[in-house]
Amino acid sequence: MSQQTVMEKTEPETQQVERLMIILSKGTLDMVYPAFMLATTGAAMGKEVHMFFTFWGMNAVTTKTSANLKVASVGNPGLPMPNILGIIPGMTSMATRMMKGRIGKAKVPSIPDMIKTAKDLGVKLHACSTTLEVMGTTKEMLLPEVDDIVGAATMLELSDKAQIIFI
Repeated sequence: MSQQTVMEKTEPETQQVERLMIILSKGTLDMVYPAFMLATTGAAMGKEVHMFFTFWGMNAVTTKTSANLKVASVGNPGLPMPNILGIIPGMTSMATRMMKGRIGKAKVPSIPDMIKTAKDLGVKLHACSTTLEVMGTTKEMLLPEVDDIVGAATMLELSDKAQIIFI
């Protein structure tokens, strides 16, 4: 007669994510806002939050572009107009003004204010070293709120056991 082992069925443990990594690869107004909204919310909830800015996402933390982000009028199916109209000169400016107007009416803080809030809440901002080299961006061109310049290996280390959001 063989002895059978009875295994107890247990409920899987739900782990609370304590760290959040937001990778921002897009540099348009409608992509940067969600990244900072998630970052500030996560930090306000007590999470350790890191943001990694790569490729066009670097626009969010570069002195020349951070306060003047635009909404892409071409290839943006969410805009309330036919996509073909996006190629008309001035449409990007119009779409950006429209979005900024809505943001203002909703009393949502500006991107510079969101960055300040993120830093006040302890969010760490990391610029991608490879992107700086590829785009010809220097450390002096970054906002002073940027904590450091790191490569992919460091970003992956910071992402260990983190919830990762790619925008």
